[in-house]
Amino acid sequence: MKKRLLSLLLLVSPLVTFAQEAGLDQKIDKAFGDATGWFVEFIFYQIPFTDEIRIYWVLFPLILGATYFTFYFKFINFRGFFTSINIVRGKYDELDHHSAGKSELSVDGDVKGTITDESQEGEVSHFQALTAALSATVGLGNIAGVAIAVSIGGAGATFWMIVAGFLGMASKFVECTLGVKYRDVEADGTVYGGPMYYLTKGLKNKTLGRILAGLFAIFVIGGSFGGGNMFQVNQAFQLVENITTPLGGVSFLHGKGWLFGLVMAILVGIVIIGGIKKIAKVTDKIVPFMVAIYVAASLFVIFANYDMIGNAFAQIFNGAFSPEGVAGGAVGVLVQGFRRAAFSNEAGIGSASIAHSAVKTKYAASEGMVALLEPFIDTVVVCTMTALVLIITGNVAAENASLNDAQAILLTSGAFESAISWFPYVLTVAVVLFAFSSMISWSYYGFQGWVYLFGRSKKMEYTYKIIFLSLIHISEPTRPY
Repeated sequence: MKKRLLSLLLLVSPLVTFAQEAGLDQKIDKAFGDATGWFVEFIFYQIPFTDEIRIYWVLFPLILGATYFTFYFKFINFRGFFTSINIVRGKYDELDHHSAGKSELSVDGDVKGTITDESQEGEVSHFQALTAALSATVGLGNIAGVAIAVSIGGAGATFWMIVAGFLGMASKFVECTLGVKYRDVEADGTVYGGPMYYLTKGLKNKTLGRILAGLFAIFVIGGSFGGGNMFQVNQAFQLVENITTPLGGVSFLHGKGWLFGLVMAILVGIVIIGGIKKIAKVTDKIVPFMVAIYVAASLFVIFANYDMIGNAFAQIFNGAFSPEGVAGGAVGVLVQGFRRAAFSNEAGIGSASIAHSAVKTKYAASEGMVALLEPFIDTVVVCTMTALVLIITGNVAAENASLNDAQAILLTSGAFESAISWFPYVLTVAVVLFAFSSMISWSYYGFQGWVYLFGRSKKMEYTYKIIFLSLIHISEPTRPY
């Protein structure tokens, strides 16, 4: 394992050195922009409703699909909520993972209740699958995307974020159930799953299924290189550089982005070399920690200004049904989430089903139940916390709508700083962890798309990982998605 990791890093190092040449990142930006510009224009074409409100067409299939699933499965996003929590807690592990039908108190010296079904397929636990998928969603979109959303649509945008989060729970239930149902499991236990497989196997028209599966594989590879990789490290470095810049001075990291990228590449390489099991072991520790820290800080700011809580909720509900509020909510949760590499909750995109496919379970729907918790945690909880902090601290202004992601992060950081003077340093660490966890999970997503197209050999595996690591130090493409 160490030899393989060393070989990977040695292959990446010359690319890091080459990347330091002046203007390389701009050339890559232009290349990506030229190659993907037509697709970006198509996906993010806006339908004009009024002179001021333009809605992205891609929202309609996502919202309508989530609404349909909500009704078809009889509000599973609400009815199944506590069952989902119990599955993650392990309440049904004996039913889900253990042999049944044996009346003996013990077999071959083993207590009956602890006899694991050796034929069980999968690589990670329910909790690990949940955190692996969450690590790809909870991140910069919850910080920057929300700030832009409430700036565009006002406080009322928060209401539509919550609605979108609840609807997304049904979409996530469906796609992750399908991911487990149609996954492939190799003889050595390695799992391959995701939309590539349930499109190929599940659609009646096999030709259409293979075409759609191939397109998804291409897009998820592109997403892993762009939004799940270069964008993450680029935004994390900008915040680190800002926090280390003395007033009126220059950060000691100025011009050393390649060094930050190299460190991140090494750390990511150490994790992804071990596959989904190693990724899950890291995310099941990082994700609960960073979410807990962020939510705790948000609650501190909110309760420190307890006299403004009532007014904040009044702004949310009063503005929820104004044209600005509706447009802002849609842009904030769905467009900002999907346009910026699906950082909000990924419901309806299908990428999360790749991580959930690796779960150890005999029942596909059980993992779908677990997956529906993701939009709740990501959007209903974390995004709402960010929005409340911004509203209560008075950081909701139309002029902020033009901010880019890095500036929006600083806006959110300033909102927290108004109540917790030292929190920008904690937020910087959180953003780096968010970026790191997103990169390791998206590396797995991209890898699954890669091997679907090019085969499951070790050569193809290391080819993808070398490319992924070499791109970590390169700036975000101009328009990644």
